[in-house]
Amino acid sequence: MGILQRMSMIFRAKADRALDRAEDPRETLDYSYNKQRELLVKVRRGVADVATSRKRIEVQMSQLTGQSGKLQEQAQKALSLGREDLAREALTRRSGLESQITDLQTQHAALQGEEEKLTLAAQRLQAKVEAFRTKKETIKANYTAAEAQTRIGEAFSGISEEMSDVGLAVQRAEDKTASMQARAGAIDELLASGALEDVTGTAKDDITVELDRLASTNDVELELARMKQELTTGSAEPPRQIEGQAEPAAEAVADSVVEPQPAPRQEEGRS
Repeated sequence: MGILQRMSMIFRAKADRALDRAEDPRETLDYSYNKQRELLVKVRRGVADVATSRKRIEVQMSQLTGQSGKLQEQAQKALSLGREDLAREALTRRSGLESQITDLQTQHAALQGEEEKLTLAAQRLQAKVEAFRTKKETIKANYTAAEAQTRIGEAFSGISEEMSDVGLAVQRAEDKTASMQARAGAIDELLASGALEDVTGTAKDDITVELDRLASTNDVELELARMKQELTTGSAEPPRQIEGQAEPAAEAVADSVVEPQPAPRQEEGRS
């Protein structure tokens, strides 16, 4: 196979594929239906033309028949007047008219047969066109339903072009949202640790910051003391404060942990 033949085959294959993608079966069916209707119109026009010709011949036959009858009367009148020559002339003309009438009758019979054939063909074609129209509409409805079902399936599965663009947009929005949430969380942590200063809020003084730090440390030390108490006594009760003794200052708790002491027992007999 030569290069030109291969190129021609490739071109035809690609052209057929492109045409197949561009072809809409519904449009093709409508085009075929319109062509059949045009053919039906032509057949009906042919029937009308044949009927017109038949009617024209009938008119001519009627006229010639009338003339033939008139010549017959003239021949009889001439013969009654003794004019045999005129009677012979009238009969001769009448004979020519009868020959024409015979020819017209033959043509009339042929046209009538052709008209009947065309009328029957038009009726059959009309039935075929109506059947094709019904089938066409059924195929178009099925194709439209299948096309809609395919698009819905592609939309649900995300493989359609429109839904793939939507999916990418949603993914980008989710990525941006996650990034903004992470950034907001990092900023909150930096603000809480004091690495960043909240320029929009009320700034805390050094004493307030120190008191907050000592309060947090005090909570930690109390929890640690409770855990030590649980280890030594096996009890889950939190350490109790000595009666009459004030809470240790935040500074003292920060320097050392004060072990809780059991309350002193009252001597028996002492009121």
